[in-house]
Amino acid sequence: MAMSGVKLTESCMTTYNDIQKSKKYRYAIFLIKDGQIDVEKVGERNQTFEDYLSDLHQKDGEAEDCRYGIFDYEYKYNPDGAESTFKSKIFLMSWCPDGSKIKKKMLYSSSFDTLKRAFVGVHKVIQANDKSECAQDAVEEILRSTDRN
Repeated sequence: MAMSGVKLTESCMTTYNDIQKSKKYRYAIFLIKDGQIDVEKVGERNQTFEDYLSDLHQKDGEAEDCRYGIFDYEYKYNPDGAESTFKSKIFLMSWCPDGSKIKKKMLYSSSFDTLKRAFVGVHKVIQANDKSECAQDAVEEILRSTDRN
């Protein structure tokens, strides 16, 4: 259990397995509701990174709202002298924009460990507070930093 006392719903694990093992979805967005982390939305395999970001960057009234997102990211990998291949890496993102309410940011920050521990096999964990930190080029750079040439 997380320090915040927030638990995962069963559908979180089912959705994660659908992304990681079955490759059924491209991404999933999670939010904290009624004291639990729950699935808010899933993206089909043909959806893009832009679709993911627009689902992640929801607003709660005037303020931007916190969310968690998981994405199965595919990119071209071209090691020196080898033929290029496609690589797939799953990343978990905590989106707590600077403009969101303090209480909410604290709740999401203290509950993030619950997801990190539950989602075994995630390649990278990214914490983003600004849209530039979750831009596609920034995310891809983080994922590529673990590639071996």
